[in-house]
Amino acid sequence: MILPQHVPVPDAAEVQRNQALERLIRAEIEAAGGAIDFMRFMELTLYAPKLGYYSSVSQKFGESGDFVTAPEIGPLFARCLARQCRQVLGQLGRGDILEVGAGSGALAAGLLTALADNGALPERYCILELSAELRLRQAEYLAREIPQLAPLVTWLDHLPEPGLHGVVIANEVLDAMPVQRFRWFHDEVRLLHVAWEQGRFAWRETPAPAAISDLLRARIGTIPLRSGYTSEINQQAEAWVRSLADVLAEGVILIVDYGFPRAEFYHPDRDTGTVMCHYRHHAHDDPLVLAGLQDITAHVDFTGIAEAGYDAGLSVQGYTSQAAFLLATGITENMPATSGEPRAQLRVAQEIRKLTLPQEMGELVKVMALGRGLTEPLLGFAIQDRRARL
Repeated sequence: MILPQHVPVPDAAEVQRNQALERLIRAEIEAAGGAIDFMRFMELTLYAPKLGYYSSVSQKFGESGDFVTAPEIGPLFARCLARQCRQVLGQLGRGDILEVGAGSGALAAGLLTALADNGALPERYCILELSAELRLRQAEYLAREIPQLAPLVTWLDHLPEPGLHGVVIANEVLDAMPVQRFRWFHDEVRLLHVAWEQGRFAWRETPAPAAISDLLRARIGTIPLRSGYTSEINQQAEAWVRSLADVLAEGVILIVDYGFPRAEFYHPDRDTGTVMCHYRHHAHDDPLVLAGLQDITAHVDFTGIAEAGYDAGLSVQGYTSQAAFLLATGITENMPATSGEPRAQLRVAQEIRKLTLPQEMGELVKVMALGRGLTEPLLGFAIQDRRARL
C-alpha cells in the first residue's frame, strides 16, 4: 500500500477491511469493462454495505476519529443554530426539525438541550441516517448525554412525506455526496474514471457524455480555465435539494458546508479541484488510496445549490460565512459560564476561534438557507448576506 507523505499506516484490521473493499470495487471495475466513473468509486468507498467508510464500525468523528466537525468542538455551534431554529419555529407557530446525517449525535444533543432550555422544543426531532452503524452510535450518544430528551428523537430511512413544516438541517452533508470529476480541455470535457492497474487504483479519462459536457460549458462560460483543469460537479447534491423541496411545505433548509459560489469554485487557480481526504486527522488529496478507511469530500458549488432550490420553488433566504452566521445568532452571548476558571475560559476562546477565524472554519464554511412560506428575515444573515455573490 503506497500512502501519501505523513499519512499513518493502517493497522491489521483496517488493512483487512480495505482489501475486502478493494476486491468488491475491482469486481465492479471488471464487470464495467475496465473502469468505473469516479462518482461510483466514491459512492462505494464511502457507502458500500459494511465496508464503506460510513458503513463500517470505525470511529469517524472527534479527536479519536479522522476529523472534527463544528458540533464536536463544543456547545456553541449548536446553541447558535438553536437560536435560528427557534426563530423559524416561532414564526411558523409549530414545526419539526429534520437533521440529515447526524454524525456522532452531538448536534442533535446540543440543539435539543438549547431548545428545551428556552421552552422551544419542536413537535418532532427526526434524524435521516442511512448508516446503521452511525444510527446505533447516535442513539447511544443521545441516551447517555440527554436521557430525558432522547425519547423525542426518531430515525428515518428516507425523506418524510410531503407536508413538512419546520427546519431541515444539513451540516457537512453535501460535501460527502459522490461527485463526478472532470478535466477541462478547450475542445472537449473528459470524465475521470478509476481502473485497477499494477496492484492499485489508477485514473483513466473518457469523453464526457454530451449532457454533462453541455452543462459544464454553460456553467463555466467565459472563465479562462487552462487546458487540463481538473474539478468536480455534484449533480447528486442538487437532486437532493430538489427532493427536499418536494417535502418542505413551509420552513427552511439550513445547509452548512465547505464551499464557494460558482465563480470561486471554478476559479482558474483552483486547477486541481476540491476533493480532500481525511484519515486520523491527516488531510491529503489522493482519494484512490485507503479505500473504506478515509473520508472523501468535495466542496460545494453553492450557486448550483441555489439554482436547484430556485428551480424547485424555494427562495434563497440567506447565504453567508459560518463566522457571520454565528456572530449574528449570538455566539458571544451563548458562551457557557466559566466562573473565571482559566482552563474553561481558554477552552471557550479556542472554540470561538476554531469556529469563526477565517483561517479555521469561519470563512471556509458557508451557511445557506433555502425557504418557503417565511415572511421575516432570518436572524443568521443579519450581519452579512452574500446572496449577491451567487
